[in-house]
Amino acid sequence: MTDLVAVWDVALSDGVHKIEFEHGTTSGKRVVYVDGKEEIRKEWMFKLVGKETFCVGAAKTKATINIDAVSGFAYEYTLEIDGKSLKKYMENRSKTTNTWVLHLDGEDLRVVLEKDTMDVWCNGQKMETAGEFVDDGTETHFSVGNHACYIKAVSSGKRREGIIHTLIVDNREIPELPQ
Repeated sequence: MTDLVAVWDVALSDGVHKIEFEHGTTSGKRVVYVDGKEEIRKEWMFKLVGKETFCVGAAKTKATINIDAVSGFAYEYTLEIDGKSLKKYMENRSKTTNTWVLHLDGEDLRVVLEKDTMDVWCNGQKMETAGEFVDDGTETHFSVGNHACYIKAVSSGKRREGIIHTLIVDNREIPELPQ
Protein backbone atom coordinates (compact mmCIF):
# COMPACT_ATOMS: atom_id res chain seq x y z
CA MET A 1 0.00 0.00 0.00
CA THR A 2 2.31 2.72 -1.22
CA ASP A 3 -0.36 5.16 -2.42
CA LEU A 4 -2.54 5.09 0.73
CA VAL A 5 -4.12 8.54 0.97
CA ALA A 6 -7.10 8.11 3.32
CA VAL A 7 -8.36 5.85 6.12
CA TRP A 8 -11.78 6.05 7.79
CA ASP A 9 -13.39 4.06 10.62
CA VAL A 10 -17.15 3.71 10.14
CA ALA A 11 -19.36 2.43 12.97
CA LEU A 12 -22.34 0.48 11.64
CA SER A 13 -24.71 -1.83 13.51
CA ASP A 14 -22.65 -4.89 12.65
CA GLY A 15 -19.39 -3.35 13.88
CA VAL A 16 -16.72 -0.75 13.13
CA HIS A 17 -15.40 -1.04 9.58
CA LYS A 18 -12.05 0.29 8.35
CA ILE A 19 -12.09 1.83 4.86
CA GLU A 20 -8.74 2.50 3.17
CA PHE A 21 -8.21 4.28 -0.13
CA GLU A 22 -5.16 4.22 -2.39
CA HIS A 23 -4.88 6.87 -5.11
CA GLY A 24 -1.94 6.86 -7.48
CA THR A 25 -1.83 10.45 -8.69
CA THR A 26 0.64 9.62 -11.45
CA SER A 27 -0.92 6.34 -12.64
CA GLY A 28 -4.52 7.18 -11.78
CA LYS A 29 -4.76 3.93 -9.83
CA ARG A 30 -7.66 3.68 -7.35
CA VAL A 31 -7.97 0.89 -4.78
CA VAL A 32 -10.61 0.63 -2.04
CA TYR A 33 -10.19 -1.76 0.89
CA VAL A 34 -12.94 -2.54 3.43
CA ASP A 35 -11.66 -4.30 6.55
CA GLY A 36 -8.45 -5.17 4.70
CA LYS A 37 -10.29 -6.82 1.79
CA GLU A 38 -9.92 -5.30 -1.66
CA GLU A 39 -13.33 -4.12 -2.94
CA ILE A 40 -12.35 -2.02 -5.98
CA ARG A 41 -9.18 -1.85 -8.05
CA LYS A 42 -8.83 0.37 -11.12
CA GLU A 43 -5.47 0.83 -12.84
CA TRP A 44 -4.48 3.57 -15.31
CA MET A 45 -7.39 5.95 -14.95
CA PHE A 46 -6.81 9.14 -16.92
CA LYS A 47 -9.35 11.12 -14.94
CA LEU A 48 -7.80 11.72 -11.51
CA VAL A 49 -10.95 13.16 -9.92
CA GLY A 50 -14.34 11.51 -9.53
CA LYS A 51 -15.93 8.99 -7.19
CA GLU A 52 -15.86 5.34 -6.23
CA THR A 53 -18.99 3.67 -4.82
CA PHE A 54 -19.05 0.37 -2.91
CA CYS A 55 -20.87 -1.41 -0.05
CA VAL A 56 -19.89 -1.76 3.60
CA GLY A 57 -21.03 -4.20 6.28
CA ALA A 58 -23.68 -6.88 6.61
CA ALA A 59 -26.49 -4.52 5.58
CA LYS A 60 -24.56 -3.59 2.39
CA THR A 61 -24.61 0.11 3.28
CA LYS A 62 -23.73 2.32 0.28
CA ALA A 63 -20.46 4.24 0.61
CA THR A 64 -18.86 6.69 -1.83
CA ILE A 65 -15.36 8.16 -1.84
CA ASN A 66 -15.25 11.55 -3.57
CA ILE A 67 -11.95 12.62 -5.12
CA ASP A 68 -11.66 16.37 -5.71
CA ALA A 69 -8.75 18.50 -6.90
CA VAL A 70 -7.89 21.19 -4.35
CA SER A 71 -5.02 22.98 -6.10
CA GLY A 72 -2.43 21.88 -8.62
CA PHE A 73 -1.71 18.25 -7.80
CA ALA A 74 -3.31 18.23 -4.35
CA TYR A 75 -6.46 16.18 -3.81
CA GLU A 76 -9.17 16.01 -1.17
CA TYR A 77 -10.88 12.73 -0.31
CA THR A 78 -14.29 12.67 1.39
CA LEU A 79 -16.38 9.67 2.40
CA GLU A 80 -20.16 9.59 2.15
CA ILE A 81 -22.29 6.91 3.81
CA ASP A 82 -25.86 6.47 2.53
CA GLY A 83 -25.53 9.74 0.59
CA LYS A 84 -24.51 11.82 3.64
CA SER A 85 -21.09 13.08 4.69
CA LEU A 86 -19.50 10.76 7.27
CA LYS A 87 -19.90 13.45 9.97
CA LYS A 88 -23.61 13.97 9.17
CA TYR A 89 -24.21 10.21 8.96
CA MET A 90 -22.60 9.61 12.38
CA GLU A 91 -24.57 12.50 13.95
CA ASN A 92 -27.81 11.06 12.56
CA ARG A 93 -26.80 7.56 13.62
CA SER A 94 -26.31 8.66 17.23
CA LYS A 95 -30.00 9.67 17.20
CA THR A 96 -31.23 6.40 15.67
CA THR A 97 -29.07 3.88 17.58
CA ASN A 98 -27.85 3.08 21.09
CA THR A 99 -24.50 1.34 21.59
CA TRP A 100 -23.15 -0.49 24.62
CA VAL A 101 -19.71 -2.09 25.06
CA LEU A 102 -19.21 -4.73 27.73
CA HIS A 103 -16.87 -7.53 28.74
CA LEU A 104 -18.54 -10.93 29.18
CA ASP A 105 -16.93 -14.37 29.57
CA GLY A 106 -13.50 -12.95 28.64
CA GLU A 107 -14.84 -11.40 25.43
CA ASP A 108 -15.50 -7.78 24.45
CA LEU A 109 -19.05 -7.31 23.17
CA ARG A 110 -20.57 -4.43 21.23
CA VAL A 111 -24.37 -4.34 21.44
CA VAL A 112 -26.27 -1.99 19.11
CA LEU A 113 -29.99 -1.20 19.17
CA GLU A 114 -31.49 0.25 15.98
CA LYS A 115 -34.32 2.34 17.43
CA ASP A 116 -36.32 2.59 14.18
CA THR A 117 -36.55 -1.20 13.64
CA MET A 118 -35.79 -2.38 17.23
CA ASP A 119 -33.18 -4.74 15.72
CA VAL A 120 -30.44 -5.75 18.16
CA TRP A 121 -26.90 -6.55 16.96
CA CYS A 122 -24.11 -8.13 18.99
CA ASN A 123 -20.56 -8.23 17.55
CA GLY A 124 -21.84 -8.15 13.97
CA GLN A 125 -24.65 -10.68 14.43
CA LYS A 126 -28.30 -9.72 14.28
CA MET A 127 -29.83 -11.21 17.41
CA GLU A 128 -33.02 -13.24 17.74
CA THR A 129 -35.24 -11.11 20.00
CA ALA A 130 -38.59 -11.31 21.77
CA GLY A 131 -40.52 -8.15 22.65
CA GLU A 132 -42.62 -7.88 25.78
CA PHE A 133 -44.87 -5.12 27.15
CA VAL A 134 -44.30 -4.35 30.83
CA ASP A 135 -45.90 -1.87 33.26
CA ASP A 136 -43.58 1.05 32.50
CA GLY A 137 -42.64 0.36 28.85
CA THR A 138 -41.25 -2.52 26.79
CA GLU A 139 -38.47 -5.06 27.09
CA THR A 140 -36.64 -6.60 24.12
CA HIS A 141 -35.17 -9.93 25.31
CA PHE A 142 -32.23 -11.79 23.77
CA SER A 143 -29.36 -13.91 25.03
CA VAL A 144 -25.59 -13.87 24.59
CA GLY A 145 -24.11 -17.27 25.39
CA ASN A 146 -25.86 -18.32 28.59
CA HIS A 147 -26.49 -14.73 29.71
CA ALA A 148 -30.02 -13.33 29.80
CA CYS A 149 -30.12 -9.84 28.29
CA TYR A 150 -32.83 -7.30 27.60
CA ILE A 151 -33.17 -3.71 26.51
CA LYS A 152 -35.73 -1.80 28.54
CA ALA A 153 -37.51 1.11 26.84
CA VAL A 154 -39.27 3.62 29.10
CA SER A 155 -40.60 7.10 28.50
CA SER A 156 -38.43 9.88 29.91
CA GLY A 157 -41.58 11.89 30.60
CA LYS A 158 -39.98 14.74 28.60
CA ARG A 159 -40.91 15.26 24.96
CA ARG A 160 -37.44 16.39 23.90
CA GLU A 161 -35.69 13.35 25.41
CA GLY A 162 -38.21 10.77 24.20
CA ILE A 163 -37.65 7.14 25.12
CA ILE A 164 -34.76 5.99 27.30
CA HIS A 165 -33.20 2.62 26.39
CA THR A 166 -31.26 0.65 29.01
CA LEU A 167 -29.32 -2.59 28.50
CA ILE A 168 -29.65 -5.12 31.32
CA VAL A 169 -27.35 -8.19 31.37
CA ASP A 170 -27.82 -10.76 34.16
CA ASN A 171 -29.95 -8.19 36.06
CA ARG A 172 -27.08 -5.62 35.88
CA GLU A 173 -27.44 -2.28 34.07
CA ILE A 174 -24.73 -1.63 31.45
CA PRO A 175 -23.75 2.03 30.84
CA GLU A 176 -24.28 3.30 27.29
CA LEU A 177 -21.27 4.21 25.14
CA PRO A 178 -21.16 8.02 24.63
CA GLN A 179 -21.58 8.83 20.92
